[in-house]
Amino acid sequence: LGVDMFDCVMPSRNARNGMLFTIDGTINIKNEKWKDNFEVIDPNNYSFVDLSYSKAYLRHLFITKEALGRQIATIHNLAFYIWLVKQARKQIIEGTFSEWKFKMIKRMNNRL
Repeated sequence: LGVDMFDCVMPSRNARNGMLFTIDGTINIKNEKWKDNFEVIDPNNYSFVDLSYSKAYLRHLFITKEALGRQIATIHNLAFYIWLVKQARKQIIEGTFSEWKFKMIKRMNNRL
């Protein structure tokens, strides 16, 4: 049912390959479309890296194969997953998990 994915290497493995998870969908930071995007990695600020670096800079790090890019992406994805699990717990306690889950799945399946 997917619960094992939270005890997995997925957030860090995907980050090392340039995939970032966000509340609005996934980003392949290696795509050309991020080349001149100087917005922060994620305005929702799950971790200190989200407001410290731009998408263009992170893409540059990936394209030039700098290890720092993989590290930044991993920190972001791990922080996002911690936030996601906390939100899931909150929704379970409030009794609104099913509605929240379907909404989140739809949003996160988006390719940005």
